[in-house]
Amino acid sequence: MKKIILPLIIFVIILSACGAQEVTPTKEVSVTQAATKTPQPAPTVEAPSSLGVKKEALNGLEIKVWHPWYGVESGRFDTFVEDFNQSNEWGIKVVAESQVNFTNLYENVSASQPTADRPDLVIALPEHALEWDTNGMVTDLTQYVNDPAYGIDASNIPVVFWNQDRYGEERVGLPAQRTARFLLWNETWADEIGFASPPDAPDDFRQQACRAQQFMLKDESPQNDFMGGWYADTDYMTAYAWLLAFEGGVLEGSDYRFLTPNNIEAFKFLRELSESTCAWQTADSDPITAFANREALFIAASLEDLPDVARAFAGASNTDAWKVISFPGENEDALVVYGSSYVVLKSTREEQLASWLFARWLLDDEQDARWVEATHLFPLRTTTLDLLGDYMKTHPQWEQAVKLLPQGEVQPQLASWRKVKIMLGDGFTHMYRVNVPSGQVAAILAQMEALSRELSK
Repeated sequence: MKKIILPLIIFVIILSACGAQEVTPTKEVSVTQAATKTPQPAPTVEAPSSLGVKKEALNGLEIKVWHPWYGVESGRFDTFVEDFNQSNEWGIKVVAESQVNFTNLYENVSASQPTADRPDLVIALPEHALEWDTNGMVTDLTQYVNDPAYGIDASNIPVVFWNQDRYGEERVGLPAQRTARFLLWNETWADEIGFASPPDAPDDFRQQACRAQQFMLKDESPQNDFMGGWYADTDYMTAYAWLLAFEGGVLEGSDYRFLTPNNIEAFKFLRELSESTCAWQTADSDPITAFANREALFIAASLEDLPDVARAFAGASNTDAWKVISFPGENEDALVVYGSSYVVLKSTREEQLASWLFARWLLDDEQDARWVEATHLFPLRTTTLDLLGDYMKTHPQWEQAVKLLPQGEVQPQLASWRKVKIMLGDGFTHMYRVNVPSGQVAAILAQMEALSRELSK
């Protein structure tokens, strides 16, 4: 085994120790000598802010927040807004508006900038924030993070979360939500066919997938003979994770580069799995149902999918144990972490500070824990885990996912990634749809590279 998954408590300690270094002192305490023999509480002196905004200027200030959520997430966010409006010490009022999804939010925010109706704070994807930043729309939050009065201690935010929003010396956002793409592995079934542990390298993955497919040949139904191995989904995050597992990727410096030996090896490996019937997909089935019905030993899924998987197993009366694992590489496994961020748009100093204070409040452990329970995504602070003991007991696969976070990597920090990631998914899908032979995957990667450079202009 090339890695050992640490116990949760050690994971928390390590992430806390290795967290971001932009740590802000909280308050200076002045010690006064009491006039009497009875010790008196030392008065607290607030450190002066470097942001040039008087506290009283925030009282009654209204800020507009645009978010991409609907349904449960939108309702929970509205609850947060109500709580903040009732309890914040500055008298700030937040008005939230749903844009339904990230695409609408991106387009509406971009269109709103010349108008008076533009928002002050948005919950956006990092590539959208980078494009707005290029256009001079985004507030650099570095000074806010380090401010003596209003800063934030980020030492307990996992580095992979914190670094997503850093671009050079600039900070374009704060973590709002984070997810990842994983492989799910049926532990019980794997044990029955001779494997006591999850795959630790690509060849291990191939062996387990192929043996599961061979197992399907033993029953009397010819309809499932091609099933059993990996249900090959073509989500762009799946494709990107496999490239990283083979020590490839999509970047060379700051330019896109797809046509590399490692990327060719990755795509060739995946196509050979299909050619040998060790990977499969059909138009009339979905991976979660196939996994719950023991038609696939492996599927790929995102963190927020795990409750659906658990429900599918219950619906199928399947008591098999299943686990969350990373994409196996020869030397290092791959895990791609991604998610939205709180982005403060440029406005007045008062509105920017009010937006910052609301975003900072949303990152408190209490709000963070409530987000996890509503969305099933990662906790943004390691200390939030102290509030999620009951949740971990009832969501063991979620806990497994959290333990894998030290392996996490961020996606490309380029504004053009919003287009290139779609192209990657489309190209990966095309490779399966037309059954590109494994010997010709280099041509697909060459086309991806040429198109990515066009999209990045």
